[in-house]
Amino acid sequence: MDQNEKIRRIDSATDKARAREKDSERLKVEENVFDVPTLKVLYTLSNKGIIKALGGSISTGKEANVFYAEGENRELAIKIYRMASSTFKAMDAYIMKDPRFTNIRNNRRDIIFAWTRKEFQNLTRAKSAGIRVPEPLVAEKNILIMEFMGEERVPYPLLKNTHLENEEAKLVYDKIVEYMHLLNKEANLVHADLSEYNILIDPADKTPVFIDMGQSVTLEHPNAREFLYRDVLNILRFFSRYGITDKPEDLLSKIQAETT
Repeated sequence: MDQNEKIRRIDSATDKARAREKDSERLKVEENVFDVPTLKVLYTLSNKGIIKALGGSISTGKEANVFYAEGENRELAIKIYRMASSTFKAMDAYIMKDPRFTNIRNNRRDIIFAWTRKEFQNLTRAKSAGIRVPEPLVAEKNILIMEFMGEERVPYPLLKNTHLENEEAKLVYDKIVEYMHLLNKEANLVHADLSEYNILIDPADKTPVFIDMGQSVTLEHPNAREFLYRDVLNILRFFSRYGITDKPEDLLSKIQAETT
């Protein structure tokens, strides 16, 4: 496929995505995602052969949209942080005090680009620590390309949408606690937004997958303990419906225990 054909396929996918949405607010979101600078980055990634074709939307968040894409012999998820409408002031608390990003200028463009690199680094650390996360592949300006977590274009369901029997729930809970421990002790990170909305479940074996790690901070961050405690409360709140009654202090102890 030549360069022009690749570009036409991206343009076509963008046009189709817009045409499917009649609602003016959703159209506004799409337009905020596919601005000219973002399209130029997508063209560059296409020219390099990283993206073969861009598909439909997987999810829409406060700061970013995630799209399905086809890569070279693999399925991809492309996360695009919106330059025009991302709530970059909310990002400030998570990035400006992160010792890895002390030289970032306090403007929207630099913060969003740094946030994209930050999520790439956090996913890399988490995967190296043995946590199941989407493998990060490329971070370019406001675009993060990752492994697609799903089968045949269908993403794995969120934990909040997964039916679990009580015994299954206990196994999932134990794995999440193990991942939180590995994140803390091996990756030196706190997820900082962990809940049933940011955990996928592989239907084949009920393995949890941590996602959305842009806000994750190192343990040196001054708010790391506060963020970890919030994660703990979120997980305990969700799993209380399955009869799990661990106390927050006990779960914190498990997460922060030294690896033997």
